[in-house]
Amino acid sequence: MAVTATTPATRPPTATSRTGAAPVTAALVLLVAALALVDITQGTAAVGAPEVWKAFTGQADPADASVVVASRLPRMTAGLLVGAVLGMAGAALQAVSRNVLASPDTLAVNAGSYFALGLTAAFGLSLPLFASSAFAFAGGLAAAAVVLVLSGLGAGTVRLVLAGSALTLGLTAVTEGLLLLFPRQTEGLYQWNQGSIAQSGFDGVLQMAPIAVVGLVGLLLLARRVDALALGDDAARGLGVPVRATRITAVVLAALLSTAAVTLAGPVGYVGLCAPALVRPLARRFRGFTKSRGFLPAAGLTGAALVLGSDVLLRALVPSDVVVSVPTGVVTSLVGAVFLIIMAVRVRDTAGATATERLHIRSRARFLTVTAVLVAVVIGVAIAGVLLGDSKLLLGDVLNWVQGQAGRTVGFVLDTRVPRVLAALFAGAALALAGTVVQAVTRNPLAEPSILGISGGAALGAVLLVTTVPVAGSWGMAGAAFAGAVVSSVLVFGLAARGGFQQNRLVLVGFGVATAAAALISLLIILTDPFNATKALTWLSGSTYGRSLPDVVPLAAVLAVGAAVAFARRTELDLVSLDEDTPRLLGLGLGRTRLGFLALAVLLTATAVAAAGTIGFVGLVAPHAARALVGRQHARVVPVAVLLGAVLVCTADLVGRTVIAPAQLGAGLMTAVIGTPYFLYLLVRSRG
Repeated sequence: MAVTATTPATRPPTATSRTGAAPVTAALVLLVAALALVDITQGTAAVGAPEVWKAFTGQADPADASVVVASRLPRMTAGLLVGAVLGMAGAALQAVSRNVLASPDTLAVNAGSYFALGLTAAFGLSLPLFASSAFAFAGGLAAAAVVLVLSGLGAGTVRLVLAGSALTLGLTAVTEGLLLLFPRQTEGLYQWNQGSIAQSGFDGVLQMAPIAVVGLVGLLLLARRVDALALGDDAARGLGVPVRATRITAVVLAALLSTAAVTLAGPVGYVGLCAPALVRPLARRFRGFTKSRGFLPAAGLTGAALVLGSDVLLRALVPSDVVVSVPTGVVTSLVGAVFLIIMAVRVRDTAGATATERLHIRSRARFLTVTAVLVAVVIGVAIAGVLLGDSKLLLGDVLNWVQGQAGRTVGFVLDTRVPRVLAALFAGAALALAGTVVQAVTRNPLAEPSILGISGGAALGAVLLVTTVPVAGSWGMAGAAFAGAVVSSVLVFGLAARGGFQQNRLVLVGFGVATAAAALISLLIILTDPFNATKALTWLSGSTYGRSLPDVVPLAAVLAVGAAVAFARRTELDLVSLDEDTPRLLGLGLGRTRLGFLALAVLLTATAVAAAGTIGFVGLVAPHAARALVGRQHARVVPVAVLLGAVLVCTADLVGRTVIAPAQLGAGLMTAVIGTPYFLYLLVRSRG
């Protein structure tokens, strides 16, 4: 995969007007001030504008004054601080990477901080705010360093964002696993991760303010060097600018700012992406914003307006008794997801839609050997899944259960365990088949149902049904998941189809849709059941817990039909995976064929999600491994990928419920631990 995607400079070199920057800046200040004043008047207590005014003038009732001083003023100040530092951090990251999609979210800074704090909480470390901030800073900086090294420092392509987004998925999965394993120690961390500017006093703001000031001053002092980087590395070196040192320093300062925001309010998503994007059109008109010393403060003001505006909008639209449970970060994540999708569509991407693997010709004997070995492995893993768990059984117990002669205890264990094993096997096979079909149709080796947002859409549909109709049955869940998957796939493939499913654009649009789906799922869980975050985490971690045989029936039926269709149409899969012209020359209706295969992939993904929750990366790893083992002919890839997917998910489910029994980890968490490094490996291997 030769990626030569280019992004426009973070700030245009010329502007139409020398004046006007000062009035625009003044207007931004007034906007932020107005939003701050409105935000102070909003809350659950009956303290409106008149009471706030009396509190400022010393004439208010002590109870009203306490509400304003102890709750609303700290909340407003936190919103100002968080928005300003995230806006400036995003602007700095975009400038040094020359990537309009870079931000603390897409470079995994927030995910690294979340992981570090989750790790300290899981081990029972009770740390003061400064110590927690230090741990968060170390985690965020380490994550950003990994992303920059893997993508190529200053590569200037969306590859950087792909690496950051994949690492975010992996780190978040591991952190959520810690939350499930140590629910008491990490209590409240899931809600915190949604990002909320609510404060109880000024202590947190006063402790984080000096850190934010150091980062802001450092970026302003570095502004001239950052501007030189926009001219290109060679030109910057010619001007005496140490390019690598400047980039590293800017990233460290941006991570410091992001850490201050994360420690104070949790990850308030995508402000660092949206704020510079909103200022960039101003830089095309006013020369004062073309330099970092003008652009960075404007991005900071815009970030503050975004955070406060989101909080004001949330409190205006949602009833006051409910809004307490809804984090501000959910709103900013939704807005940021829309921005990410729009910008991904607009970014020029000249990467050809070709596969990364070389064309290997494998013998028929190798294919038969690999298939036989995998069949044996599937049988072995299935038997191990049935026998092992919090209570171990023997094969004789299973034979007695099949014959209806098992005791009550053994019968209860097998009645609950066999459906779990079947759900894991079928879900893995269905996701692997869906990934094989999607990669063939889009000719994109990075395409996969969870990465493209299809799994997220299916999960959103299923969670929506569960939270509104708790008594819904298996077929209802499958139908709701299918409806959600259809909506998300129409968005992703419809937007990415322009230009022929270009690789980076398709994956970035998918990440945007997945982000929006995750934010909406969090919102649904919070609004309908605010005290049961474990319910959401269990579902999103891809758990087969509590599955029954009726839950598996829809998945088994769809998998059987899907596998038969894919194998029967294997020649068409081979043709569509080649290029745009060959299928048409052979009389194949490319549009109709592509649509049919994508519909099949959506159906497979939806039923897998309905049966086993969201399980990521299986559709990425299994097809790649299958092609490496038996070549690129889909007559061989399809059965091998299906077997590999079944082995992967069943093994992940088995490990997740036996290694730390009686506690359990979802199969989705285990596959994320495997799939994230593999996705990053594919990015590195395809670089250049």
